[in-house]
Amino acid sequence: MSSLAAVLAPSTVRQIHLVLAGTLNYAVRDGRLVKSPSDDIRLPRIVRTPRGYLTHDQVARLARECGEFGDVVRFLAYTGLRWGEMAALRVGRVDLSRRRIEVAEAVSEVGGAAVWGTPKNHGRRSVAFPALLATELAQRCQGKRPKDLVFTSTAGAWLRNGNFRHRHFDPALTLIREGRSTPDDPDLNVVADPNFPPQPR
Repeated sequence: MSSLAAVLAPSTVRQIHLVLAGTLNYAVRDGRLVKSPSDDIRLPRIVRTPRGYLTHDQVARLARECGEFGDVVRFLAYTGLRWGEMAALRVGRVDLSRRRIEVAEAVSEVGGAAVWGTPKNHGRRSVAFPALLATELAQRCQGKRPKDLVFTSTAGAWLRNGNFRHRHFDPALTLIREGRSTPDDPDLNVVADPNFPPQPR
């Protein structure tokens, strides 16, 4: 495992160990081994990096610079949904009267193709959203059928993270960074993280 730890992330090494240990433990139960060699292996520690959070003003500024897709920034910031969950959200899972969203599906891009599945950890959940998102969500849902996607590209396709970052998010971030007076503001640096957006504080 030490050789793997030199080239792989700690979480990946732990996943590999989990699979290997399961196989070896089965061999022990089957009587093929007396003891599992995986029992005494020291695994690398997973170091949690600090999370960054934007202020409400910074969310508003970033959304404003993203133009017609500013509602995407606000939606992610104030609901805490992952990108794939937001991109897979369908109109029929938005309850505007109760201000709740049913998160039951996610989409990711693998080799240029959309892969649809369940959310991370396979858990469906209901998420509340604040009133400030209600009007924009209603506009996104207007005229659509229940199975239609809420958020789409200008061409009506599912919203790809890479395209959004390249065409809207990164240019908006560049404008903000060029215009700010404090060059090392950590609150604005965190939004370059591919797991954007953090929730506002």
